[in-house]
Amino acid sequence: MNLRDFKKEVEYFIGEFVDDCTLFIAINPHKSTDKMIDVQNAAIDLYNDMKDKANAKVEKKDRKNWFAGLRKEMYEKLDALYEQLSAIVSEKDGEE
Repeated sequence: MNLRDFKKEVEYFIGEFVDDCTLFIAINPHKSTDKMIDVQNAAIDLYNDMKDKANAKVEKKDRKNWFAGLRKEMYEKLDALYEQLSAIVSEKDGEE
């Protein structure tokens, strides 16, 4: 894995999550919009954090392990965000 591939993954996976949040808000304006916006902002923060970490200076011999660790971190945090999204989606109307 290299920098370009990692950045593409960050763009795609976190971008898709943000799109899912936006779509949910558009389709369900009566649901917990504030909670959804908080989750969406957390995804944007994750995006910025991953981009910053990807641009950090790392020695060539350590790059493979560095990107593997970043990739694992991104997927773990993204899974947690999807769990939060699922909890919001499964809330009954009127619950906040």
